[in-house]
Parts: sequence; structure tokens; C-alpha cells
Amino acid sequence: MSRVSGSPSSLAAGGPDADWRNWTGNHRARATKVTRPASAAEVAEAVRAAADAGHRVKPVGTGHSFSDIAHTTEIRLDTSALSALVSVDRETRLVTVQPGMPLRVLNELLATHGLALPNLGDIDEQTVGGAISTGTHGTGTNLGNLSTFVAGFTLVTASGEVLHCTADANPDLFTAGRVGLGALGVLVEVTLQCVEAFTLLADERPMPLATVLAEIDTYVAENDHVDMFWFPYTEKAQVKRNNRVAADERPLTRWRGWLDDDFLANSVFGAVCGLGRAAPGLVRPINAIAARALTPRVYTARSDKVFCTPRRVRFTEMEYSVPRAALGEVFAAARRIVDRLPFRVNFPIEVRFTGADDIWLSHGYGRDSAYVAVQQYVGMPYEPYFRAFEEVCTGLDGRPHWGKLHYRDAESLRGTYPRFDDFLALRDRLDPGRLFANPYTDRILGP
Repeated sequence: MSRVSGSPSSLAAGGPDADWRNWTGNHRARATKVTRPASAAEVAEAVRAAADAGHRVKPVGTGHSFSDIAHTTEIRLDTSALSALVSVDRETRLVTVQPGMPLRVLNELLATHGLALPNLGDIDEQTVGGAISTGTHGTGTNLGNLSTFVAGFTLVTASGEVLHCTADANPDLFTAGRVGLGALGVLVEVTLQCVEAFTLLADERPMPLATVLAEIDTYVAENDHVDMFWFPYTEKAQVKRNNRVAADERPLTRWRGWLDDDFLANSVFGAVCGLGRAAPGLVRPINAIAARALTPRVYTARSDKVFCTPRRVRFTEMEYSVPRAALGEVFAAARRIVDRLPFRVNFPIEVRFTGADDIWLSHGYGRDSAYVAVQQYVGMPYEPYFRAFEEVCTGLDGRPHWGKLHYRDAESLRGTYPRFDDFLALRDRLDPGRLFANPYTDRILGP
């Protein structure tokens, strides 16, 4: 273990940079100070200076979390300058980057080296550090979340120590810190185990909901990646199945890509959601029309171009990981909740799948999971919907996605994470003064 010295990062008090909001706009904060370190040495100096002054520090990326995990009114450590490529080992396919690099930048960088991440979620605006710290995931029953691709990381602790962590070096911190919630320290480097670049064949099509529910286990077993969307108040679902193929032989035309992903999925969908917010009575017929208007689409493309799609329509979201066997019960309960709400829901419910992992606070710790996400257009009521859904999931050993809205606290969460108290003990050792705490971690981990 070593301490790194360097010039302290400059701190800006007040000014427009002090104001922050997350992507959805449901969380806002004004920091006392903002610092933008560009190296481990500068992070260590910023951390020590904050500790000496008695101020809490919170590393913040692009703000693409629906929860208040990045909220701070003290020192915001802006990771935008911590966004460089550190190294690429083409032989081992290990790529080291700074944690402030957005996933969309990482994907392009990897492609230039003939590499890719094995899996991705459908949004690529998050930073590498933010994505792994919250357990961001895609879908694929033989794959874990993005944190399972981490082969090592470097962390600045509350004392200013710089620790390098792998399965062999600081193994407990490595296992826990891959989903660290920003509570154990500040990530300054992340090494990712990548794979050879690959092409996906995407098959996206509307189907009767009853058929999908009856066949979902078969779809998951027979395909590399399966994603399902159900449109409330309808009997239709959209199923996406992505599988590796040898060649990019069926690319979308530029016109079809723009029509589907930019115009229909964003411009038209945004206008329709706005109409539903202004006239809630129209939500049911709008959803019915949208479900009937869906058409099949089959194409090939570079993996990240299939996994990730533009998402310009703002919304709020809660997502729960539940044991695979509980999916049917959770989904049926979600349908009943939607039907009895005093307001309308104009965003689909999404279902995805991941395999088990060994990361202490990962949603997939020790079990194969189904993820069920409930969403609502920005500006529309959501709390009664989300709380009712959470009550169902909690009763079925559900685990809330750390980057999505939820209302759980430490006492509620302890029972569903076998290594919860081990994580707290590790935090006590690394950050006894709670330098990296904020109201969110106070709630979910305890003060």
C-alpha cells in the first residue's frame, strides 16, 4: 500500500458548475465545492484535503442513475477528467481505462482494437465507474452484470491510500468493490476483461403476451440474450433475441435505422408520451395503437450497436432482481398493480435475465436472476406504482437495482444479501469517518 502525492486539485466554490441534476431531473443538488482531478495523485490530494477540512466527498459521473446515489451538497468529485485510456493488452484482451470514460466512448475505443465487452445494457451514457459501482447489467442468462467483467481496479481510500485490487491482491476488496456503491473509495482505474469483437443477429418482433409468458424459459435457454417489453393495458409484448453470428450480412439500411431508433422510438414516442401526460384518458388507446403498430425487425450489427439504443425520452424507473423462479408471480402482480392504479402508465414493463455471480452487493449474488423494470414518463405520478411493485418484490427476496429508484433501507436489505455485514465491516475499515457517505448510503448501509 502506498500514498501518492501530487498537486492538489483546484476547488471551485459556487458558480454554475456547483449545480447538478441527474439524467431524469428527479434529483438535484448544489455542491459546496467541485473538483475535477485527472489522476490518482490528484484524487488522493483532493480526498486528503476534504478529510482535513471535515467535508464529505462524492465521486459523480454522468448522472445516469434514477436514485440519489450521486447526490451531494458537499464536495462533488467530477470524474469527467478521469476518462483516459491507460492500456490495451491485445493478447490477454485486458483493457485498463479511467472510470470517468463513458461506455459509448469505451465501445468505440474497443472496436478500434478489435475488442468488445461480452455484454451491455441498452443505454451507454453511463461512465465505466458508475456502471460497475451500481451493478449495471444487460441480459443473458450465461453472463453476469458489467461488474463481472472487471479483472482489477485501483481505488483511493479515505486515508489517501491508493490500493490496487485483483483476485490475488486485496481479494476481499476486489470482490466487494466491483459493486462498491461509491462507499469504499474513489475508483481511479478499472481493468476490464474484454473479448474479441463480435457481430449479433437481432430478432425483434411483437408477440401475444400469453405466448411469450408460456415460452419465455425456452427463449432464454435457446438464445444468447433475451429482452421482453410488455405494453400496459394490452395483450402484446415485444421480444428481442440477440445471438452471435459469424458475419455482418444483414445490416439495417440507414433509413430503417433512423426510422426505428430515432424517429419512432424517440421523436414519436416522446410526443405520444407527452400527449398521454396531458390527457391521461388517452393512455390506454395510445398503448393499444402502439402495440398494434409494432413490426418485426431482423438485422446484424456490431455487438454494442445492437445492445445499446438512443434513449432521449426521459422517464423514471425502478428495477428489481428476483430469483428466476419468481418471475411469473412478480409479473402477474405487476399487471394487477397497473390495472388498479388511480393513474395511467404509459411506459412498458421490461424483463431481462442474468447469471449468478460472487460480488457481495451485486443483485445477482449467488443466484440466476430475472430483472423486472417498471417505468413512468417523466412528470407523471409514479410513487404509488413503484411502492406497490417494491412490496411484491421484497416479499419474494427481490433486490433493488442500486442505480434505480427504490425505498429500501439497511435493515430491509440485510436479509437478502448474505455478505451484507461483511461489506459494512469492510467499509468500517476503509472509511471509518464516512468520508464517502451521503444520504443514500446512510439509508441503504446505515450511518
